[in-house]
Amino acid sequence: MAHSHNNTKERTFEHLTAINRGQIQALHKQGKTLQAIADEIGCHKSTISRELKRGSVTQRRSDLSEHTVYFPDTGQAVYEKNRSRCGAKYKLVVASEFIQFAVEKMQQDHWSPDAVCGYVKAQNQFENATVCTKTLYHYIDLGLLPVKNIDLPLKVSRNTKSKRIRQHKKILGTSIEQRPAHIDEREEFGHWEIDTVLGSRTKGAALLTLTERKTRNEHILKIDRKTAECVKVALHSLKKSYGSTFSKVFKTITADNGSEFTELSHAIDSKQLEVYYAHPYSSSERGTNERHNGLIRRFIPKGKSIDDIDESLINYVENWCNTLPRKILGYRSPNDVFREELKAIA
Repeated sequence: MAHSHNNTKERTFEHLTAINRGQIQALHKQGKTLQAIADEIGCHKSTISRELKRGSVTQRRSDLSEHTVYFPDTGQAVYEKNRSRCGAKYKLVVASEFIQFAVEKMQQDHWSPDAVCGYVKAQNQFENATVCTKTLYHYIDLGLLPVKNIDLPLKVSRNTKSKRIRQHKKILGTSIEQRPAHIDEREEFGHWEIDTVLGSRTKGAALLTLTERKTRNEHILKIDRKTAECVKVALHSLKKSYGSTFSKVFKTITADNGSEFTELSHAIDSKQLEVYYAHPYSSSERGTNERHNGLIRRFIPKGKSIDDIDESLINYVENWCNTLPRKILGYRSPNDVFREELKAIA
């Protein structure tokens, strides 16, 4: 006589759905425990723990204190991003010793990926647990390794674009040439770079980004359109959130010559703050800001409409940028260094 076994759970290692994430948000707001939420959803409590960590965003209140909020949209976005890379991550684990060796050679000895792969193959090292040159470059482009294209001189020095003769563009205000030289050294707090990030080339919402040069701390603000008026509204909101400390936190801002920054000095309305404009077509003069815009593009690629981007995802990306350990900061995060500076001026 056949016996049926009903003691095995039907749901085993299934991924959470968008509906599940909505349920988690509601139950979490009610103050339910991890186990209670897990029982309701039908999964292990460690799954709930990971999901809450994945979808939580640190937000700053008007008094500059911080609190953590879970957003299901953010959890879903991070989940989808991780799923798109799971194959690459699996190979990274298998070839971890080789990857560690490759990163060390590229960062410290300035070897090219091709030199690393060629050397390892010639020396018969790491047996079959390696990846090819093309894959190594692919991992770097995906941001899976702590190596950037800027670390590979041969790649960034290749001139792949045809030269264009640009028309002269008028500098909108005080030139960066007039900016005090000590600001270049990044030893003084309170000097920022500003830019906008577009979704598509058509009209619509954009992101206003501000990066503090010393701490690399980032503010990302969504604006309705790429106009001077929208920039003014966003900066007024930022100034209001800092209150009396604004003039100590924001001493100078360096912008490009985009039309949205034509009224920057008036938009901020602070006698203590100086605004400088970089030379036309010289994004390298705002290198920190441009670098951070590249980080943002990992989550919000070109062509994706900013109008469709949820505020929770913008908060997540800002938080990710500010909690990423930086070698140049002694592997501390911008948040850590920024908090130290805020304490010093309090």
